[in-house]
Amino acid sequence: MSDVLLKVSGVSVSIPTGQGTVRAVDDAAFSIKKHEVFSLIGESGSGKSILGQAIIKLLPPNAVFSGKVELDGREISALSEKEMQKIRGKTVASIAQNPYLAMNPGLRVGTQVAEPMRAHLGLGKEDAKDRTRGALKYFDILPPEVREREYPFQYSGGMLQRAMVAMGTAADPELIIADEPTKGVDVLKRRNIAAIFQKVASEGCAFLLITHDVGFARAMSDRIAVNYCGQILEIAGKDEFFKEPLHPYSKALLDAVPERGMHPIPGSSPSMIDVPEGCRFHPRCPHKTKSCLSDPPVVEIDGRYVRCWLYA
Repeated sequence: MSDVLLKVSGVSVSIPTGQGTVRAVDDAAFSIKKHEVFSLIGESGSGKSILGQAIIKLLPPNAVFSGKVELDGREISALSEKEMQKIRGKTVASIAQNPYLAMNPGLRVGTQVAEPMRAHLGLGKEDAKDRTRGALKYFDILPPEVREREYPFQYSGGMLQRAMVAMGTAADPELIIADEPTKGVDVLKRRNIAAIFQKVASEGCAFLLITHDVGFARAMSDRIAVNYCGQILEIAGKDEFFKEPLHPYSKALLDAVPERGMHPIPGSSPSMIDVPEGCRFHPRCPHKTKSCLSDPPVVEIDGRYVRCWLYA
């Protein structure tokens, strides 16, 4: 039996706009093993979130999708919306960027946490309530008997983030897609979120973390994928990646963090409508050659993958 839980093959997403077509995702390919924490990192606006939405078929109505997504050996990219509703929340759950926007302000938190249990596990009202209280207690939302009756506006930001995780794990999913879980939070809250996720991961749940927070990815991940302008440029084990990144963009991204001197990446991110010819990073790359004007191949090196002419 394969230990691969999620397999993404040749996934591309384009979105027509009044200014032109946004090439949000281009030929994405990776897999996530059962119980693995896999992080997709890169600058904001590089298409990471769109890729996460594409996996669970929550793209904008005008988006054009191609490629294949398989979950536990089953192709879910070909399923109808009705069939996907049986999978979302049960086999794969999603934790959105902003819990205040993601939760219904007119429903009690306990009702929202219990909803996946009733929809996917077939629990009755009282059983779901008991399990909801247990979930709130597990994530230190205390006292659960009081907190379950409160509304989202009565929660602090950190508490609401924990409630989102409680709701995401309510039906015991095999995979959680967490989109920018540390965006806009301070160092202490970031540590709290990491502790919560590590607690869930320790129970066997796999994660796809979508983040621009390199430090958070390093603390959480088994493997790292680097995304730039709609393309995955490198995939490597966490230790190998942080010790010796291969792609020039990966090196520049790490050099931009405070502990490595906070050196800014020269230039600016390209337009997702008018993407550079060939390698998308070449206008900013110190190693560019004439070859970089052509699409670079994806090269495998000791189990790592890098999209760059330097290794061809």
